Amino acid sequence: MNIRALTTALVCLTAVALVGCDPAATNPKPAAPAASESSAATPDATPSQEEDKPAESRAVLDFVGMGLQSAQDKAQAEGFYLLTSHDSAGRDRLQALDRNWKVCSQSIKAGTTVPVDTKLDFGAVKLDETCPAGDAKAPEAAGDTMPNLVGKSVKAARGALDSGTSVTTTDAAQDRMVLLESNWQVCTQSPAPGTALNGQPVDFTAVKYEENCP
Repeated sequence: MNIRALTTALVCLTAVALVGCDPAATNPKPAAPAASESSAATPDATPSQEEDKPAESRAVLDFVGMGLQSAQDKAQAEGFYLLTSHDSAGRDRLQALDRNWKVCSQSIKAGTTVPVDTKLDFGAVKLDETCPAGDAKAPEAAGDTMPNLVGKSVKAARGALDSGTSVTTTDAAQDRMVLLESNWQVCTQSPAPGTALNGQPVDFTAVKYEENCP
């Protein structure tokens, strides 16, 4: 046995307990490279989106005559959540405490089938008031000429004017301060209806709604 063969035999004897005397074992092949990110399975980049389903439709109930709070609760129980209300008397009062108001009109006629995301608007008056035959309309916006605001609430009359208009309101019957303008009605106005408006101040006289203008 030549020296080279002897050396190989000794190497095999030394390594046999570990990996055996297989030349391939003593010189293992490098591990295959991991799959690149680009070769990995990727999810669909543009998954199909479920189309928005249309809102459910239901018949609108008859809310006229109900207390405003009860009407709102009933409407919500039926799936109608877009609710608003306004003063049927045209005085531009806020429905701060709904239990003190009753429904006189509704924007969607009872029995009409509409999607539940339709807005419902209730016209209302205070519990001790009589519903008008029809909702009183808001006064015409002033624009370039003075509208007729006599008989309107002072609050609604002010709302018809440009927001920068200077307004003075005095009590037509006594020397009282006009504090809650929605409780007062206009008796006289200056400028007169039809007058061209160019920024001049506006003067009202007024009395409370349960009173008559002098």
